[in-house]
Amino acid sequence: MGARTAYLAAGIAMAACLGALVGCAGGGTFNDGQRAPWRQQAEDSCVASGAVQASAYVVQMTPIDGPGVCGLERPLRVSGLSGGSVAVSPPALIDCTLTAGLDRWVRNSVQPAAQRYFGSRVVEITQIASYSCRGRDGNNWGKISEHAFGNALDMAAFRLANGQQVTVVNAWWRGSARERAFLQAIFAGACDEFYTVLGPGSDRFHYNHIHIDLLLSNASRGRHYCRPYPGQPVADAASEPRNTASVMPIPFVGPGPD
Repeated sequence: MGARTAYLAAGIAMAACLGALVGCAGGGTFNDGQRAPWRQQAEDSCVASGAVQASAYVVQMTPIDGPGVCGLERPLRVSGLSGGSVAVSPPALIDCTLTAGLDRWVRNSVQPAAQRYFGSRVVEITQIASYSCRGRDGNNWGKISEHAFGNALDMAAFRLANGQQVTVVNAWWRGSARERAFLQAIFAGACDEFYTVLGPGSDRFHYNHIHIDLLLSNASRGRHYCRPYPGQPVADAASEPRNTASVMPIPFVGPGPD
């Protein structure tokens, strides 16, 4: 009787996964337990702060509850950051805390770097993964991904107002000096803002994008989990952005210590 009941429960869980049209979670990490309390606390604090306001570019969707521990209470469909001046394409399904962090990162790191190296500004970010009920690195039998909570975003390209497109897979290793310096600068800025940052060189799963998330356990004693570990900051440009192609970006070192 016990085996039959377990089999029926597994069938119901599988049907729920398919019905939700999201990645079906495998293993007890997904289907057992509850979401950590800090997730709701962080979300409540973000909402109460007013850092993220509803708009045509930030729209609250219906709650996502499951399968398993996957989901988020207040999912946001984000199609633009910085008041809509930076498009997010396709729109991302993420939580309040990540949206607020992205706004700060764009303001404090991305736009200054774009102005410095290109004399232009970023007008669009191409993302390739936001909310998805799955395991880390696509392994549904391993640890659960922050994507499963709308607490992570994978970014593959940045489009500038002058029409230039900087893609991570092409520019990280083989781009121009300006492109590599730009990616280094925004990567280092992401390491300050987000708790987990992974890019090309961290492992084989992140060869074509920059992954960011706010997994609380990766914020320890003022340090964040950042791979590859950034070396010294890119040297200050000695001239106007139109001439900074001659500035050689300092290569990453690492991976650094945990």
